[in-house]
Order: sequence, then structure tokens, then C-alpha cells
Amino acid sequence: MTDLFAYDFMQRALIAALLVGLVAPAIGTFMVQRRLALLGDGIGHIALTGVALGILTSTSPIFTALIVSAAGALLIELVRVRTRTSGDVALALLFYGGIAGGVLLIGLAPGANTATLTSFLFGSVSTVSTEDVYAVIALAVIVLGVLAFFGRELFVLCQDEEVARAHGLPVRLLSAVIAITAAVTVVIAMRVVGVLLVSALMVVPVAAAQQLTRSFRVTVALAMGIGVVASLGGVSAAFYSGTDISPGAAIVLLALAVFAVSVGVGQVVRRRRGRGPVPQKGAEAVPAGTIPQTKPGSLDPGSPST
Repeated sequence: MTDLFAYDFMQRALIAALLVGLVAPAIGTFMVQRRLALLGDGIGHIALTGVALGILTSTSPIFTALIVSAAGALLIELVRVRTRTSGDVALALLFYGGIAGGVLLIGLAPGANTATLTSFLFGSVSTVSTEDVYAVIALAVIVLGVLAFFGRELFVLCQDEEVARAHGLPVRLLSAVIAITAAVTVVIAMRVVGVLLVSALMVVPVAAAQQLTRSFRVTVALAMGIGVVASLGGVSAAFYSGTDISPGAAIVLLALAVFAVSVGVGQVVRRRRGRGPVPQKGAEAVPAGTIPQTKPGSLDPGSPST
């Protein structure tokens, strides 16, 4: 492992991968619970427009991607709530618009072409700069702070939106929190796994954790652990392979391998315990009338999860 830490670019890559492995599954747990697993994909493609805008205006692509992604995430939520368009259609509209906008703007940038977007599409941890690391650290702290503060309210919202509304929780605000936090997470992860694969790191560790846990809180913790293992393992595997392996692809494939193992282990554990499958209908864990109207930070997410 000495060789791995002997290079400055790998030190930066490992720091970024560690933070991405923590943050992506954390927000991904809430997205999966609310049946918005593909939200990361939609926001990722919107982020391409932000990256291209940054290149066109000679500003920081991370900053412009953050602004455009957050605006796009709110627009997805607005379209879903205010129109007759379903959530998956709203995602598709922004999905295609984001790709088209990115390709159009990058074509207008002097001396740039679609190949310029490659490092953001598939990730390029070897090009992560010190400034990128600082930006990732700051954004990761913000995301984890928001989830820690609103986590219990988001848990109730993701279980049953009607229950949350009946008990006075600000449903629209909390929905916006999920959308914006997902957008920030996409921007954090795009240099490590790429915007085309970031959704996998949000979803796959969560799906793996669900095979082994029955508590929402434990699911979040285990998913974050799996995310860290997959991220650091994928970057390390790409480094030691000696070939031109994409770290982003290695991270996702490693996460999928963990999921496959988790499925088998989960089935064995349930057979030995004589139980059925882990409940997947999280709404049943929070029946109406069991959660009092509270202020942020006062609800208990320790009940069974997905």
C-alpha cells in the first residue's frame, strides 16, 4: 500500500473517494425509500449542462454544475408536484434536456469538444486537484449535516408522505431538501465515478444493505460502509491493475459484487432464523397516528426499514 500513498494525485483521489462513498449512499437511502432511485441519473445529466456552462464561461465547472443541478432538481420536484406529469416522466424530460444542453454548450466553447466532458461523464480521479478536494470536503460536510438535522423528518416523509403531511411536517420543504441534497451529491461524485455512474453508487450500496438489515438507521450506516469499501476498493484496484481501468466502473462493479454476496448471505440468515424476507414496504413501519407532530430532529428512524 506504500506505493498507493506515494503519489499526491492518489492521496487526493482516495480522499475524494472516501467522501463520495460516505455521502452517496447516505442520501441514496432516502431516495430509494421514496422510490426515487433514478433521481441521481436525472440530476447527473443536468449537471452536464452545468459543467459545459463552466467551461464555456471559463469558470469553475464544479460551481456551475452545483448551481444548475440544484435548479434542475427543484424543477424536477416542481414538475412532479404542480403538473399532471409523473415523476418518471419529469425525470426523463430533464434527463434528455441535460444531455442536449451540455452537448450544445460545450460545442460553443472555444477549443472544446464533446471529448472535454469525458472526465465528468465517467470520472477521472487522477485529475482531482487540491481545490477539488477542498470543494468535495465542504460539500460533503454540508450534505451530511443536512441529513443529520433533517434525517428523522425525511425518514417519515419517505415512509408515507400523507402521514408526514397529516402530522404537520413541511412536505414540500423536505422534498426540496432531498432534491437539492441529491444534486450536491452528484456534483461531489462526478469527478470520482462520473455523472453517468453516480446514481449506481447512490442505489447499489443501499440495495445491498437492505438484504441484511431491518432497521432504517442500520441500513443507512451499513450502506455508507459498503459505499466506502466500494469507493476505496475501486480506486485501489484501478491503480494496481496496471491497465487503463476506469476507477468509476471499478467502484460500481465492486458495489454490485457486494450486492450479489449480500443477497446470498441475507437468504441464508433468514432461513436460519426461520423468517420471511426483510420487509420492503417501509410505509408499514410508520402507521398513521404513531408519530407525534414535532420539530426537526425529534422523530425516531429506528423502526424497520426497506
